[in-house]
Amino acid sequence: MKKYTLEQLKSCIFGLAIGDALGVPVEFKPRTYLQANPVSDMLGYGTYHQPPGTWSDDSSLTFCLLESLSRSYNLQDLANRFVQWREQDYWTPHGEVFDIGITTNSAIQALLQGTSPTLAGEKSERSNGNGSLMRIAPLAFYLLDQPIVQRWQIVKDVSSITHRHIRASLGGFIYIELILNLLAGKDKLSAYQSMREGVNNFLNTQAVASESEVLRYHNLLTDSLLDMVENEISGAGYVVSTLEAAVWCFLHQDNYPDTVLKAVNLGEDTDTTATVAGALAGLYYGMEQIPAKWLNQLARQADIDDLINRFYDSNS
Repeated sequence: MKKYTLEQLKSCIFGLAIGDALGVPVEFKPRTYLQANPVSDMLGYGTYHQPPGTWSDDSSLTFCLLESLSRSYNLQDLANRFVQWREQDYWTPHGEVFDIGITTNSAIQALLQGTSPTLAGEKSERSNGNGSLMRIAPLAFYLLDQPIVQRWQIVKDVSSITHRHIRASLGGFIYIELILNLLAGKDKLSAYQSMREGVNNFLNTQAVASESEVLRYHNLLTDSLLDMVENEISGAGYVVSTLEAAVWCFLHQDNYPDTVLKAVNLGEDTDTTATVAGALAGLYYGMEQIPAKWLNQLARQADIDDLINRFYDSNS
């Protein structure tokens, strides 16, 4: 028997894509600009001159993962879809790739040259952007019945296709564990506390990461994040910053629209912060809290809905 509903899957994925689309027009804008010109609705054009409702590589690669998982868990198939996205505009909103991260681009080039998926991502400390975090949310629905050791390994492998440093894997793991606690029906504070307990226990008993790497996530794995104020939160594209910002927005707002708009208005990597926060808030608050206007503006809404249904049916 499935342990999640179609409604939960839809609200998570649409919540993610709409957060992404809200952030696309103002990506790279500093917080000072957005404080003077806050985003309050779905905009168009801006940074990439795309129409309203356009999502970025964040959602494209999320849809690649969802499509791949609807058939089976196969890293080579997933890697092939990432290549197809860059080379053939697969799962793009309007038939062209208009944004790609440096680390992801390098990994796809390595895949094209025959590198195996788990070795394609760059491993240097400088390659710890949010490019694997932004696309990994659907994995939670696949991992529901897996033990935590298996969840860790799969998150690490899926992350490593583009981002092979342990820090990027840890970020994805923390995020997936939080989503799993939300899927269990816990209120958001309980889900956050349960995630921390589970992750801390796992990291204390399994030698998967050094103490110095775990400490990078100190704010997320202790009470610190709850007490942080906005000027302590960064909207930058660093994986730790993005996860902190997204979870902070989720914990400090009380509905879906305010969560994703707060994420966008933090500035800088606006689409990805709102993508990560949007998955959490969409799942938690449900489809009824996602404004119909935003949903109807979303590029390829019917195609996304069809993909979600196919994934759900394949996991029945």
